[in-house]
Amino acid sequence: MVRYLLRKLVFVVISLFVLASVTFFLMKAIPGDPFTSEKAVPPEIKANLMAHYGLDKPLYVQYAAYIKNVASFDLGMSMKWQGRSVNQIIEGAFGYSLRLGLLAVVTSVTIGVLLGTVAALRHRKLLDNVAMIVAVLGVAVPSFVMATLLQYLFGVKLPLFNVAGLNEPLDYVLPTLALSFMPIAFIARLTRSSMLEVLQSDFIKTAKAKGLSGSVITVRHALRNAILPVVTYLGPLATSVITGSVVIEKIFGIPGLGKYFVESVENRDYTLIMGLTLFYGTLLMSARFFTDVAYGLVDPRIKLTGGKEKA
Repeated sequence: MVRYLLRKLVFVVISLFVLASVTFFLMKAIPGDPFTSEKAVPPEIKANLMAHYGLDKPLYVQYAAYIKNVASFDLGMSMKWQGRSVNQIIEGAFGYSLRLGLLAVVTSVTIGVLLGTVAALRHRKLLDNVAMIVAVLGVAVPSFVMATLLQYLFGVKLPLFNVAGLNEPLDYVLPTLALSFMPIAFIARLTRSSMLEVLQSDFIKTAKAKGLSGSVITVRHALRNAILPVVTYLGPLATSVITGSVVIEKIFGIPGLGKYFVESVENRDYTLIMGLTLFYGTLLMSARFFTDVAYGLVDPRIKLTGGKEKA
């Protein structure tokens, strides 16, 4: 088990190094510089700014300094937000994104598993058809379209919620629903197909023959085995939630990481773009790492020994 986890951690470190390197060189490949749009800045001041941020040095020197700073968890100073480091921006904004992301993940798993289970137990009946219609809509409708629709319906026509900002707990409702609509649909379809397969298994028939109640069979036997594909999907789910929140936060005016990520691209803030990209990558790879561990803990048939997965 320990050897397996160490291999995963080494893979995460190597992946982050590659991500940091690729992001750095992609930023340098873009024509221009962060101060190109500043038309009013005299050439002398622009030269001083380039020297202040080390952009006048050879590329290999900039790269070595960047990797050294990243290794010491220093993501540098923002080139547009004067006096603020990338670490400070992430520290101030991450709380909003984290709360929104956790709410979206919990909402997606809870509603998705519930819809998929009901659809499987009512196979080819009304509830099954309704659940699958919701699932198809969730996959087909992009999150930014759903966000705009929710704002119009429940913020304008039925003014039940605020359409922007996070001033009170209810303000999380609309962005959470917009962010979780597609994952709910995917989890519902995944749970339904897995439940239908499990319900046809021999051990389910044996449980019924023993006279166990329907709720016990569903929760203890069927759902416990059918939930494994959903656990596997938690890693990609975290990915979709984190990347999707970039647009959702911008639409709902949430001062989270998504807001700064979009603005950093618009402002060509090199250090902020690279810092946020690396931070996002760390979150996604960490989610994948814990998903692998959780999968081994949930399914007792899987043993992680000698650095290999054995069933």
